Amino acid sequence: MSKILIVEDEEAIADLEKDYLELSGFEVEIENRGDTGLNKALNEEFDLLILDLMLPEVDGFEICRQVREKKNMPIIMVSAKKDDIDKIRGLGLGADDYITKPFSPSEMVARVKAHLARYDRLIGSGQKVNDVVEIRGIKIDKTARRVWVNGEEKQFTTKEFDLLTFLAENPNRVFTKEELFREIWDMESIGDIATVTVHIKKIREKIEFNTAKPQYIETIWGVGYRFKA
Repeated sequence: MSKILIVEDEEAIADLEKDYLELSGFEVEIENRGDTGLNKALNEEFDLLILDLMLPEVDGFEICRQVREKKNMPIIMVSAKKDDIDKIRGLGLGADDYITKPFSPSEMVARVKAHLARYDRLIGSGQKVNDVVEIRGIKIDKTARRVWVNGEEKQFTTKEFDLLTFLAENPNRVFTKEELFREIWDMESIGDIATVTVHIKKIREKIEFNTAKPQYIETIWGVGYRFKA
């Protein structure tokens, strides 16, 4: 159940908002003063903040500024002021929405649901942050299995990608061809380590400026290969 904090000095309005939100399945708390509302917003966990602008002790602009510096929950500002300058200021401080009084409680509920859904998509637990390896102009997105070299995307086969990623994740370490074959092809080397050499050559053609003088994958003669960080 999502938890919502309402900071509103007009008790009738706050109670009405609370009733409608609770009927929609939200848990709601109310603070009628700016200072106590700010303290609660900063020190307790809420999923969304409904914030009036004109409050005793601390106004809504200051509350919005301080909360946004520390928390990433949706903030809906509410005010009787219709001036664009107040809307611009509020949104500039990090508010996600600005509703002018008087408003329909059902509209408030709809906006609350929309902002919670949006935040859940953007920063909710379901979002996965891509696993990326970056070394000297090479960017390897392991999650999307994509590679960029100095900002230009290059196409890699499955094994080329796996081999490049393995070397880049273990920089400055020398691997024999046998070790690389076992690691990437998951097989014991049975006279087929030439495939490693072929794949290294293809990778170099895609990432090196001059394949004759490789800057990334170095050949350590008589031993194997090393990715230079």
